[in-house]
Amino acid sequence: MRFMTWTVDPEPYDSPVAAALWRAYYTEVSDRWYLLHEGRRTDPAELERAIAAQPGADLAPPRGRLLVARYGGEPAGTAGVRLLDGTTAELKRVFLHEPMRGRGGAPLLVRAAEDTARALGATRMILDTRGDLVEARGLYARLGYAETGPHNDERYAEHWFSKELT
Repeated sequence: MRFMTWTVDPEPYDSPVAAALWRAYYTEVSDRWYLLHEGRRTDPAELERAIAAQPGADLAPPRGRLLVARYGGEPAGTAGVRLLDGTTAELKRVFLHEPMRGRGGAPLLVRAAEDTARALGATRMILDTRGDLVEARGLYARLGYAETGPHNDERYAEHWFSKELT
């Protein structure tokens, strides 16, 4: 019997693996928003513009990291960390391919991101998410993140969370 295992490792934000995972993440969250609010999927040209506008350079060393989770050696998801100041990091792009969900990868990714934030010198992690991403909000609550007031004015941010990393 062969057991599948998770690994989480840093990945260049502009690698082919990172690009494919970013495309999958952005397609899913964009389609969910448009289906909920406008009854349609994301226009392909709009998707390409949005992906090009946010390549992920803020997740590059020395002030950021992109982590890739692999399940049985295959890329399954991502989490990004970017240092905002000397003590605060932001969690970004937490994503698992749908067939990989429910197998323990999401908590593993978030914990690896927290360890990465600590290594960058952060003592606090913040994040934002949307109301329709109920799975994400549940995950963050289970992992000890407390809902807070807004810490940014991002267009799609509806819920903000914070966690002390001490």
